[in-house]
Amino acid sequence: MPTFSTLPIGEARARSATGKRAALLQEYVGYIERVGPGEAGKLESGEGETTQAIRRRLNAAAEALGKRLEFRRTADAVYFWASDGRRRGRPRKNPVE
Repeated sequence: MPTFSTLPIGEARARSATGKRAALLQEYVGYIERVGPGEAGKLESGEGETTQAIRRRLNAAAEALGKRLEFRRTADAVYFWASDGRRRGRPRKNPVE
């Protein structure tokens, strides 16, 4: 008998996609899932990769999982961690409750 479970749509899309781009997305989803609370991940750019491309792929994988990440880039590496969800800048005048 089959086993039933529910999951967010973004995660279902990320896990059921096919092709080269989907394989790359799965790789980056794996990187994000390996970083625990209070930890940061570090990805170093390889041959022919840029830190901008790594950041873009991480952001796409995070969106598919429904997570928000913060990034810091150096010349050859990207550091990332889970965002606490707070917005930067001046607070809104009329906050939505």
